[in-house]
Amino acid sequence: MGVVSPRDHLAAVKQQIREISADQAAELLASDAAPAFIDVRERDEYEQGFIPGARHIPRGNLESRIEQHVSDRDAPIVIYCAAGNRSAYAAKTLAELGYGDVVSLEGGFSRWKQNGYQWRLPRALSKEQFERYSRHVLIPEVGEEGQLRLLDSKALLIGAGGLGSPAALYLAAAGVGTIGIVDFDVVDLSNLQRQILHTNDRVGERKVESAKKTLNALNPDVTVNTHEEMLVADNVERIIHGYDVIIDGTDTFETRYLLNDAAVAKNIPVIHASVFRFEGQLTTFIPYEGPCYRCLYPTPPPPELAPGCSVAGVLGVVPGIMGMLQANEALKVLLGIGDTLAGRLLLFDALDTTFTELKLRRDPSCPVCSTEAVAARAAGTPLPIPQFGLAAAESTPFVLGGPIA
Repeated sequence: MGVVSPRDHLAAVKQQIREISADQAAELLASDAAPAFIDVRERDEYEQGFIPGARHIPRGNLESRIEQHVSDRDAPIVIYCAAGNRSAYAAKTLAELGYGDVVSLEGGFSRWKQNGYQWRLPRALSKEQFERYSRHVLIPEVGEEGQLRLLDSKALLIGAGGLGSPAALYLAAAGVGTIGIVDFDVVDLSNLQRQILHTNDRVGERKVESAKKTLNALNPDVTVNTHEEMLVADNVERIIHGYDVIIDGTDTFETRYLLNDAAVAKNIPVIHASVFRFEGQLTTFIPYEGPCYRCLYPTPPPPELAPGCSVAGVLGVVPGIMGMLQANEALKVLLGIGDTLAGRLLLFDALDTTFTELKLRRDPSCPVCSTEAVAARAAGTPLPIPQFGLAAAESTPFVLGGPIA
């Protein structure tokens, strides 16, 4: 038996697969049920341009990654390379893996461009960023596109304390491009049992500055905006403006209500957590997709029933656990993946290491997030909101302050 030349072998492979022209591929791309377009070129080729919507899987990784991108083996797939040769081999491989509706783009990306069809230059991670976030890039639900989205995102942390510390560290490590920190306190020795953003040599230093040093040292990609001020009625709208998600690390009901009302009006999700000794609770407030904080707590409990950690104490690891879960919720919100805790309240007990989930519902009469409240705000006549120590009909604004945990 004679030796088969590469050209003959390629011709034989093309006899075993289906090819479509650039015109046919363009029609499929524009259809309501567009197939998955898979680009099997190398990274340096992909960076020179790609077909809009295509998923990049280098040929050498196709067998190991295709199921992560296209799990349905009956789903239609258009696979392409530079000139249509590697994609032919790739199409044959996918057929051998059980994918039944795979076609190769004849002439590849070069033919697509020659025919004048739309293509894009990808916005790519730098070499250093690609290495830093490589474990994210490997995840189909994140990938390079998701990582770029994180780098464009802005997260605001209300408090650089027990909850804000782990949340800030993990959001910075994940590459959330802008992190804002609101805190007016200074680092105290008693903070260091749980507030891991800070160190012993920073006792007496402003928390926002200490936090900025830690986050910049962890990831130079991250821009840290510091807001060294109390969150009060006069500044809350200014401070939260432009952020994509808010991490609530406060420890006063007054500040939580203030933040909730402003965030609902601005349509910004809030990831809320609170801790008490060995217990923690967590939920995500996404305006109009689930309840808001006032739905959960229409009125605050008496102060003696809700003491802060400076009075009641807290096991240091508990805010760490809840803060990391806040970061997880924030990343899901920013990436648009998974199921958030909107409409669910997660309760954690550190003593027996259990999680309990409660279902939450929106209050149809909520003065902040109900249909009536939204319409009233749009009309410029917002509904009266109960204030602390005042009757519901009174609308005198109150100035908030107090420590942020």
